[in-house]
This record gives sequence, structure tokens and C-alpha cells, in this order.
Amino acid sequence: MSILPKLETAKYDVVVPSSGLEVQIRPFLVKEEKLLMLAQESKSAKQIVRTMQEIISACSFNTINTSELTSYDVEFLFLRLRAVSVGETADLKFKCENDGAENEVQVNLMDIEVKYPEKKVSNRIQLTDDIGVVLKPLSLDTMAEVDANEDIVKNICTIIDSVYDADNVYPAKDTPEKDLMEFIESLNHHQIEEIQEYLTNQPKLSHTIEYKCAECGHLNTVVLEGLQSFFT
Repeated sequence: MSILPKLETAKYDVVVPSSGLEVQIRPFLVKEEKLLMLAQESKSAKQIVRTMQEIISACSFNTINTSELTSYDVEFLFLRLRAVSVGETADLKFKCENDGAENEVQVNLMDIEVKYPEKKVSNRIQLTDDIGVVLKPLSLDTMAEVDANEDIVKNICTIIDSVYDADNVYPAKDTPEKDLMEFIESLNHHQIEEIQEYLTNQPKLSHTIEYKCAECGHLNTVVLEGLQSFFT
């Protein structure tokens, strides 16, 4: 029985934004493209996240602990994987803000980096004199929960690392969800705003492009944020 030759796969160096860890990645293979297509067709946020987790792990030769990745790590790594797999440029379509004409704009995906907010918000929120919470960035494991939920209480549950008072620290992972939700529901509007400020001031994949409308010549400025913006 003859044994078919194995194809060599190119390797590329990439740095995980949140940790600074340098790893090697390889392009998507046909089997991973099929997995991603099936996940997208399912319309299930949880399945899409699980598939992204599998693909990032496989394409980094299992050197990345995907459960520890932040949401912006996932966005950055997936964009880099897309660039080395399909091509470094993507043709995106935008409507001119002046006359509504559709324009095709080519974007170099390798130019896109994680942008860090100018304002640094502490992950330690003092709610009262004695009680506070410690928050954590959105991880790959919690992204699907937030995407699938419009319930602000459940969304905040996903980013609480612990609750503390003058005497004790109560890790969220050891706290029943019901108790955690009741705690969040007892917060006032100002306290909720402080927690949301931390969430909205996280690093994100962001890129600003300018283009002249082919029809009217108007100069348009578009800010792309989040992974989906680069695949429209």
C-alpha cells in the first residue's frame, strides 16, 4: 500500500496581544474552513465560539490556552489567520455618507492592530465603603454568553471575577449563579455604570480608513471595530 506524501505547511510568527506571548501559526486547512462554514450556518453564537476555539488551537499547533484568551486576542488572532490563509487584503463595501453610492475599498489586514483605550479603568470597583467587585476582561469562553444575551445582569455576571467585603473575598466561580445575579440586581444605576465603563474601555480591534467616493468625490471616514467589520 502506497503512502501519500505529506504537504508542508507555512508557519508565521504572531504575538498574542494580552500576554505578549510569541507563537507560530499556520493557515486554515480545508477541514478548518469546513468547520467554520458549518458554524456560521448554524447561527449559534456558542457553536461559532467553540469552532473559533478549535481552529485557533489547531492553527497554533496547540501552543495557546484558548480559554485564557481575551475577546480582543481572539479578534486579532483570527484576523491574522485570515490574512495568512486567504490573503492580506480584503475588499469591503461602504456607502458614501454624501450620496449613498456603494464603494469598494481594499483594506490591508496586516495593518490592523489592537487599539488600547486612552482612559485606563481599574478592574477593581468599590461599590460601597466595605463592598466591591473585581472584574475580568471578556474571554473566549464568555464571549458567546454575552453575544447571546441581552440581559445586562447575565452579561455582568460573565465579567465578575470576585466580590469582596471587609472580611472576605467571594470568587465568582464558587458562587451560585442565582446568588451572583441577586447581588447584581441589588446594585443602583451609578454602580452599574461604573461596571459598564470598565467593559466599554477594553482594548479592541479597530481601524480607521478614509476613501473618496468614486461617484461624487466626497471624502469618507469609516471606523471599523470588531472582527465582523472586516468580513462584511
